[in-house]
Parts: sequence; structure tokens; C-alpha cells
Amino acid sequence: IMITSSLGYDSLQESVVVKAGEIVNKKLYLTKSAVKLKGVEISAEQEAKETETQISVNKIDPIIIKKLPTVGGEPDLAQYLQVLPGVIFTGDQGGQLYIRGGSPVQNKVLLDGMIIYNPFHSIGLFSVFDADIIRNADVYSGGFGAEYGGRISSIMDITTRDGNKKRVAGKIAASPFGAKVLVEGPLKKYVEGGAATSSFILSAKTSYLPTTSKTLYSYVDKDGLPFSFNDYYGKVSFNANNGSKLNIFGFNFSDKVSYKALQDMNWDSYGGGGNFLLVPQNSPILVNGNFAYSQYKIKLKPETEAEKSSAIKGFNMGIGFTYFMGRNELNYGIDVNGFTTNFDFSNSLGRHIRQQDNTTEIGGFMKYKWISKRKKILLEPSIRVQYYASLDNFSPEPRLALKYNITKKIRFKGAAGMYSQNLIAANSDRDVVNLFYGFLSGPENLPESYIGKDGKEITVKHKLQKSNHYIAGFEFDLTRHLDLNVEAYRKDFKQLTNLNRNKIFEDTPDNANKPEVFRKDFVLETGVAQGVDVVLKYDYKRIYIWVVYSLGYVTRYDGAFLDESGKPKPYRPNYDRRHNANIVGSYIFGKDLNWEFDIRWNIGSGFPFKPTGGFYEDLNFTDGIGTDYTSTNGDLNYFFDESQIKELPWYHRLDITIKRTFQLFTNTKLEIAAGATNLYNRQNIFYFDRIQYKRVNQLPLLPTLSLVMTF
Repeated sequence: IMITSSLGYDSLQESVVVKAGEIVNKKLYLTKSAVKLKGVEISAEQEAKETETQISVNKIDPIIIKKLPTVGGEPDLAQYLQVLPGVIFTGDQGGQLYIRGGSPVQNKVLLDGMIIYNPFHSIGLFSVFDADIIRNADVYSGGFGAEYGGRISSIMDITTRDGNKKRVAGKIAASPFGAKVLVEGPLKKYVEGGAATSSFILSAKTSYLPTTSKTLYSYVDKDGLPFSFNDYYGKVSFNANNGSKLNIFGFNFSDKVSYKALQDMNWDSYGGGGNFLLVPQNSPILVNGNFAYSQYKIKLKPETEAEKSSAIKGFNMGIGFTYFMGRNELNYGIDVNGFTTNFDFSNSLGRHIRQQDNTTEIGGFMKYKWISKRKKILLEPSIRVQYYASLDNFSPEPRLALKYNITKKIRFKGAAGMYSQNLIAANSDRDVVNLFYGFLSGPENLPESYIGKDGKEITVKHKLQKSNHYIAGFEFDLTRHLDLNVEAYRKDFKQLTNLNRNKIFEDTPDNANKPEVFRKDFVLETGVAQGVDVVLKYDYKRIYIWVVYSLGYVTRYDGAFLDESGKPKPYRPNYDRRHNANIVGSYIFGKDLNWEFDIRWNIGSGFPFKPTGGFYEDLNFTDGIGTDYTSTNGDLNYFFDESQIKELPWYHRLDITIKRTFQLFTNTKLEIAAGATNLYNRQNIFYFDRIQYKRVNQLPLLPTLSLVMTF
């Protein structure tokens, strides 16, 4: 007897006859639960703990996302990611996501196998993904297997669900932040014992915050909050009787920020593709594949500087095979990724950087999962070979994950691996605030050598960015409903490419005697990220409590400044937060269990910064050597005190939401939610404007009220 269960659905029992060496296909449809149960025991979760390595991976279920207090009334993946272990978010406005010391460009985001280049909106509180269409999301903060390549820090793999196969259904939501519409239904309705089915799902969400904030949140900014966005996603699914399926999908995401008298920024991203799963009859092999095209463009128009722009477009495709051998399984496959980058930028010193490039990457992988007879030991050795065609560079990348089940309640796990990537970001890891987020491929204008952290000169042998991961930890089931997970990690960034903010000379023969660090477009760095993540989770009946603490150290070396011994001085990237903790709680109550209270408290130590060393007049010499510096007025600029590193004040914020659900008709529900972001109105600093000598804070208290209708 096979028992199938899922959160929010009635369990299903089915008789199954199992034969050696064969895959048995069963098409199962779960019915949404009409009654909220006071407690559910899920045995499959315990089985997964013993048969999956689960090292540095957070498996996110949409039901869990909805247990977090909502900003703007609707649950969002971006808000949930901020409470994951090892994840740092730098700000409510223009902030970015950093995972265990890796920058955003070092995190690959996949939506149904398609690469998404910028998954977060400028306000930082919202992602481009609709939480209601997510089936699951796996976030690998390090040590991921060989099936993933092209990034050196982390992976976000998001899968959307199919549309309703029995009836037309949908959802309408509205709040002061924005509105959303979701519609789904069958193209060919499911009939028990019938033929193949097909369905669709469409999602659209928009923000009207620039308009509503002038009235509701005028105390934040009398001109309103300048953040707006639109997100559209559609998918059609075709399902065969034997479990094979084909999905076709497309998207368009856009974002706009308009700061009066400062800058205008907008980006637009669109794409489409498909994926498939083939289940051969009476065969122990599954075949899956994907094909997709996506494009991303961004423009920034500062009031006093030249326009900056960046674009990336490309395709990715792959095919993979899973061969089941009893307890063990073998995965292997190949993927191809090709993209074009177009980048145009001028730094604060007036130096111009421009690049156009075409890149193709081919990767092959093999992973074997071995489980001992008594399920005591799990081993997952894997190998990936990545070929960067434009650079003519092979990168062999062995990886290993393991788990040892000491007892039923105590499990040790570990992982290690080598990783590489070609794509780099068009901003610097020293930037505190940067709405401009562009991309480049591995550039040609690199230094021939650089200074390692030990002070030795290292000759550049390739143009790739590379890292090694080392992770160890344990899982401890303290009680039946209380779990403890502890992981220690280290990421050695062997070679990193960063935009050179120190460039003051053109890279011409006349300047050949100048240091490369002051004339090359890009600078090579090394670095280390290390720390410990602790997660305590309690989940029983109607109470859910999650406590997360992260201790992290991130250090970079760029060789621009050396100490007395000739070793490069380390610097702390702007996202190097030493301590970060989150407490999340959710409680369902009421006679009909139609009330829910959610709460989240976040506290973190201050981000690092360099004090101002002094101010000077910055002359642009627009007329070259003919510029009369005695009568020309320059701009006020500043330089850092390189001898000091200080920290901003500690950050903390409390968010709450209370929800009430009304059952209007059989399939129609109305949910009313009231909540507040930054409930006690903590004045958290975002950054300090050194020129105007003015403190800029994060978002203050933001109360919200939302209405959600499902049918």
C-alpha cells in the first residue's frame, strides 16, 4: 500500500505491485482538504532525513512561505529567503541577496530550468516570482552537486506547478503595495480513467506604490516611494497517462525606480521555453530535459553622470538521465549555455569601460548515489566538466556529499567541491548602494598577475572565477517535533573578477609604467567566506517556530594597497555581517481554525564601512590640457580613511500579520489580512550620504491591509 500526502491536501492510499528492475507508473490526484486538521504526522520527512544527504540545502514549500508575515499583504519568496541560514539581505531599498559570502552574480537562479538574471525588484521586499505558482524551491547555499554548474557560490532552483486539471480557478489580491491576478484551469479536463490531460496557469502582479504611498506613506517621503514593477508568467502543461509531461512557459518581468533630481533606473526581462519528462514503459530510466531563451536589459540615468547600460541575452538547454538501481541511482547529462553581453559604463573618475562579447559554455556531469544496506552511510560522488568555448578553457570539477546516520536521531553530513564561472557583475563588492545591476562575461582586459593574500605574485593562467567549498555539520532530532541542524562552512575564492573602481589611467602604451591596478578595467581578487549556521525548528499541530542564527566572516584581497610586509590589505565587502538571527512564529487558531497569526523578528550586526578621510575638489578637465583649473569649479568629492574599518549600528525589525479566512461558497474564500512591517518603527540606517552629510534610513513602520479572494 502506497500512502501519498501533501500539506493542504487529503491523503491518498493506492495498492501498488512492485517488480524488480521496473518503474511502476501511477497517476495520482490529491484533493484539497476541506477540513483543517489539528495535527498531521508525515513519515516521508523522516525517511528523507535518512536517505538524502541534504547538505546546505533548504527545500521550500509554498505552505511554509505563507507562514511568514507578509509585506504588502501577499507572501513572497524574497521575504522568506531573508530568514534562511547564511543569507544576508543588504537593504529594503536597492538591497541584494548574498548567500554565505557569495555575491548575487555568483548565485544561479533557475525558474523551470530557465536562467533568471535578476530575480529581485529594487525595493528589495519582492521577487519576480508569484508564491502561488511555486511548487517547490530548492536553495543550495553551498556544496551543490555536479548537476549544477556555471556558478561558484549558490543555486536557487524554482519549479512552478501545473494549472488546475478539473476546473477553472483563480485568485485576486489587492493591498496598498499592489495587486495580483491568477487564473488557472484545464484545456483538456481530467476524467478518471481517461486519456491525457492539459492545463494552463497565468499570473500577473503589479505595484502601484508610487501612487498610494503619497497618501498612505507620505511620512516616508512626501513625493512617494519611487518603486514600481510588473510581473507576468504563463505556463501550459501536457500530461500523458504514463507520467510523461511537457511544459511550455514564458515570462516578462520589469522594474522602475525614479528618484527626482538624482537618477532614473529601469530594467526589463523576458523569455520563454519548455521542459519535459519522459517515462519509458517498464524501464528503470527517467529522461528529463529543458530548453529556454531569456533576455535582461538595464539602464541607469544619473542626473550628473553619463548613462549606464547593460544587457545580456542567451539560451540554455540540457538533457539528463536518472537510472534507478534499487536503493542506489545514477544521474548523468549534458547542458549548453550561450549568452551575449553588452556593457557600457563610466566610473566615478570618468574612465569609460565598454564590452561586447559572445560566450558558449558546455557542461557534462555524472553523479552516483550509494546507500548502504542498513542505510547507515550515504555517498554522492559526482564530477562535472565545464568547457568555456570563448576562453578555450576546460574546468574539471569533482564534488562529494556524504551522510552518516549515527542513530535514528543523530546524523553527520559533509560536502566538498570545486566550482567555476565566467559571468561577472557590473558593480563592485565595495558598493553600499547600487541600483544598477549589469553583467559581463570573462573580460580580456585583465592584469597579467595579481598579489595573493600571502603577498606572493600569482600569474594569471585563466580568466575564470573559481572557488572551493568545504562543509560539515550534523542533524539532531531533539524530540519528535523539534529539530536542530548545525553546519560549518568555508568557501575559498581562488580567483575573482571585480570592476576596477580604482582605474584612473587609460590602458595605453603611454601608461605602461603605471600599476595595472590603476589602469586595467578589472581587478583580480581572492577571498574567503566562512562561518556557522544554526537552525532550530519546531512544527507540531498548529504551532510553527523557526529560530535561525548565522555567524559569518567574509574577507577579500584586491592588492590595491599593501601593508608594511608587502601583503595585500584585506577589505570587508559591504555585506559582511558578522551576526544575523531570525525568529519566525506561526499559530493557527479559532473554532474553525480560520485565524492565523504570523510574526518575524530579525536582528543583525552592522555592516562594515570605511570612514571618510577627507574632501577634495574633483576637476573633470572637460577641455583636456586646455582646461583653466584656476577658474573652473569642480565637484566636491571625498576619499576614504584606508587605515580604519568601522561598523554601522545594529539592525533589528519586527513584522507581524494576522489573517482571517471566510468560507463564502464551496470553492470561494475571502481572506482579510492586517499587518505591519517594522512594527516598533526602528530607525535602521541604510547608508550615510557623505557629500550631503545626511543619514539615510531603511523603511519605517509600514502598516498594511489586504484582501484576497480565491475561487
